[in-house]
Amino acid sequence: MPVPRLSRTPLPGIGVRYDLTTREDRRLSVVAHRDGARTLNTYHRDDPDASALSVRLSEGEADALIDALMPCHHSPSLLSTTDLGLVAERIELSSHARWNGRVLGETRMRTESGASVVAVLRRAVAIPSPTPDFRLAGGDVLIVIGTREGVDAAARILGRE
Repeated sequence: MPVPRLSRTPLPGIGVRYDLTTREDRRLSVVAHRDGARTLNTYHRDDPDASALSVRLSEGEADALIDALMPCHHSPSLLSTTDLGLVAERIELSSHARWNGRVLGETRMRTESGASVVAVLRRAVAIPSPTPDFRLAGGDVLIVIGTREGVDAAARILGRE
């Protein structure tokens, strides 16, 4: 099977447009808007510039569609955080952050945001389930899980300088 042809075009002030030509020579595009929304477009075969369908999806609708398209979607061991109303995100700790060199518990992140740090990636090492006395270092990547609002609040806490 040939490799799909995918191109990426920045759209200043809007986001990024991704164009895909399928093995059946059909054209699809997705505009990833800066606000998290997505616009999915398909084009007529006889006129590749004429849109046959254009659907604007909210961020949540786009997440649900992505989840449905994932190859391991039906894996019984897969935790589908979107079904639970949770998100998991990587948050990098700046070397200039207030928390560089301090322990995780001092951030009061879980108390203030409701989000939890489930692992820390430090260089080539993964540290699962860090305890409150775990000492943070600039460059650490924290894997944080919680509600969208909680993870955003955790990112703000971790970004404090």
